[in-house]
Amino acid sequence: MEPASSAPGARLVKVKGPGPVPVCLRVNDRLYCLPLEPRCSLLDALRQHLGLTGAKRVCNMGECGACTVLLDGRPINACITLAVECDGRSITTIEGIATDGHLDPLQEAFILCDAVQCGFCTPGQIMAARALLARNPNPSEEQIRRAMAGNLCRCGTYNQIVQAVRRACQDSDVPSAGRSRPDAVARRGR
Repeated sequence: MEPASSAPGARLVKVKGPGPVPVCLRVNDRLYCLPLEPRCSLLDALRQHLGLTGAKRVCNMGECGACTVLLDGRPINACITLAVECDGRSITTIEGIATDGHLDPLQEAFILCDAVQCGFCTPGQIMAARALLARNPNPSEEQIRRAMAGNLCRCGTYNQIVQAVRRACQDSDVPSAGRSRPDAVARRGR
């Protein structure tokens, strides 16, 4: 009997499970190979299996952005992404952006612009902003607002978040994401 042909453009997916399967995740430039249930979300793998709690669980439906991490440099909602889908791919979390114990320039800018408030959404906000600045180092206010639209802030610090992103790409003391200057905070007396 001939196998049924698939629809045009469809791709075959290898079935994994039942039970834990080996999943190798490159998180913040470190490789972790874990036995995970195929239904385990990337958020659960990060928080429960690796102890990286920066990405937060809020809506668990991909609506709020509190769980935003970068997958191969692109922002994703870790709560609705299966860990097995990330096997062999590069993941960056908020814990992985500081350099030699110094804050990332975006983290510095968020502090300087009072964009942190309660801080719960801040990791997701910073990761979304980092992805934006990686593809557009000098975005307009409209481009910033559009890129950040998937990240909700219950404290309503949207204007300060926009200011922080603008500061990160314009202020000579807070260089654009990826070009860390560890002495910037120290010069300002923080």
